[in-house]
Amino acid sequence: MKTLYTTSVTAKGGRNGHLKSDNGILDLEVRTPKTLGGANDDYANPEMLFAAGYAACFDSALNLVISKSKTQTGETSVVAKVSLGSIENGAFGLAVELDVNIPGVSLEEAKSLTEKAHQVCPYSNATRNNIDVKLEVTNN
Repeated sequence: MKTLYTTSVTAKGGRNGHLKSDNGILDLEVRTPKTLGGANDDYANPEMLFAAGYAACFDSALNLVISKSKTQTGETSVVAKVSLGSIENGAFGLAVELDVNIPGVSLEEAKSLTEKAHQVCPYSNATRNNIDVKLEVTNN
């Protein structure tokens, strides 16, 4: 891989701690969500941050694919739903559902563009064959 960009975030305290990026832009407390034993849902958590990164990155990959194909669409959106679950041997795993909306094209074209973006997106490439990623596509 030819590196194009590198960033760094320091975590202290794990799921009930603090995150800070090397440039200070990201500087926030994280807490365990209520459904996993936390006190409430008033803070960010690792799965939320992963969902935010995946959604933004996938939408960028999608718009790159759309631009290169010279297809006219409406404004795209991607909702990333990240689930944390238990897997064998007491370990934990992730699953992702990406709800992709590409208005202004047929559903068939929207699905094709989404599949192409799934091949381009670095998050998709990093997770491929490692976690389940389900693509749901709409065109309204």
